[in-house]
Amino acid sequence: MLKAHTGAAATLAAGAILAAAAVLAPRALHAQATPLQRGSDNIQVLGHLPLGPALSVSDIDIEQDLARPYVYVGRMQYGDAGPRGLDIISIEDPEHPELLYEWRIEDQDLHTGTGGMDVKHFKVNGRHYVVQSLQFGGGGPDRDLGAVVLDVEGLPDPSSVREVARIREPQLPGGFHNIFVYKHSDGRVLLFATVSGPYAIVYDLGKIVEGASPEEALAGRVPNPQSGGSRGYHDFYVGYHPDTDEDRFYGGGAGGYYVYDVTNLDAPELRVTLTGISGISNGHTFTPSPDGRYVIAESEYEFAPLRIFDLQPALDGRVQTIRRPISGWTADYRNLVHNHEVRWPFLFVSGYLDGLQVVSLQDPANPVTIGYYDTYIGPRSTTRTPVFNGAFGIDVRNADGLIVISDMSTGFWAFRMDGFQGWNGEQWGMPDISSAQKWDEPTRRPRSD
Repeated sequence: MLKAHTGAAATLAAGAILAAAAVLAPRALHAQATPLQRGSDNIQVLGHLPLGPALSVSDIDIEQDLARPYVYVGRMQYGDAGPRGLDIISIEDPEHPELLYEWRIEDQDLHTGTGGMDVKHFKVNGRHYVVQSLQFGGGGPDRDLGAVVLDVEGLPDPSSVREVARIREPQLPGGFHNIFVYKHSDGRVLLFATVSGPYAIVYDLGKIVEGASPEEALAGRVPNPQSGGSRGYHDFYVGYHPDTDEDRFYGGGAGGYYVYDVTNLDAPELRVTLTGISGISNGHTFTPSPDGRYVIAESEYEFAPLRIFDLQPALDGRVQTIRRPISGWTADYRNLVHNHEVRWPFLFVSGYLDGLQVVSLQDPANPVTIGYYDTYIGPRSTTRTPVFNGAFGIDVRNADGLIVISDMSTGFWAFRMDGFQGWNGEQWGMPDISSAQKWDEPTRRPRSD
């Protein structure tokens, strides 16, 4: 069911960390926000758009091109309320965000499960698309449906949005909990997806939008060596490493965290394992620094902090397995930090009950909170665990530093942080590499086939 609604990259000042820290200096670094003091003085709320019932908003993705001011938000159902699908929001005026379009799975009442989870945009063959991951349960239709792909080239005209593909995996029912879209160094635009098997599955999105079946578009699988046949991964990141000319996969899942060289997807090579870690039996979100030395690792349970690991001993060949973090960080030990984006040396966190959190990793062994805003000040959750509410997803637009949050109960938020007008890794002595893909850059190497 479809519903339409009418309605030059700046550089990052090196003094931003010091300026932000100075703003917070009078307070404790992990001071608790109150209804009268919801955020630090250096975080400005630009816009807010409520989206519906409590616990109905999942992940978020922002287009990086300033000429395409669109944000994509997954919609889920927890409990008895909420749609299952995708919202498209215009932030042409970030102070007045506008809901442009809704995609909803047909026969809402017949479906079970959460519905829309992770969401990513991509560009292939000169056109813009969005892929929304889906999870439906037993006892209803589409248990084998993992994702829907929409053509969004014609935005802001909502009537131009059209569905172009549904990705199904009948042999691996349960849908795709998380996805990551990556422009591989061979030029292909690839979808990495979690499935109910002992690996992450990879599809060629160029083939998908041309009408290929998932079997025809299958590009590879990345195994989890400790999955034991169950779901191998919960979340992942993929990035290019210029120093080694490798495409690397960073996956959190059964047993911990794993780093693979996926330059050749026919034969992924395990580079580093992070297992046997105190307090971690399953990895969650797992994101590297632009140079691949440091990684930020989440494990999804109440009281769990983010852990920061130094992979250098493994990258140098001195060890194969990393077992101890060099530091940890949390906004409030009673809660749980969730998804995060790295724009080194900044770590942007969607912290469930703690809202937006911004952390400096300039010294990775001593992370420091430099900004925050509480997007949710309601009661704790009663449907899953007490901390399962509030800020769910986060993204950052590199061109101008705009920060966006999807809050499970309060909807869409847009922020700016003082001193942060954009990000380019080279400004910080790092490769200019993040989760934001550069669709129009030339292929780094010729395809092997």
